[in-house]
Amino acid sequence: MSVNLNLDDEQSSRLEQRARQLGVDAHDLARAAINDLLARPDDEFERAARAVLEKNRELYRRLS
Repeated sequence: MSVNLNLDDEQSSRLEQRARQLGVDAHDLARAAINDLLARPDDEFERAARAVLEKNRELYRRLS
């Protein structure tokens, strides 16, 4: 699948600058940023996981 992004001048400039700082191609940096975003768990799962961890904090401490 191919996706085209239209960035405004400021976004484009910032992407190019950050890519230069990291020594990578701007397209590769944009692709990596998208991959990172897609790899994150969704907010609902994250909230539920935090609630379970908080609820069982004392149990986990005792098991350590």
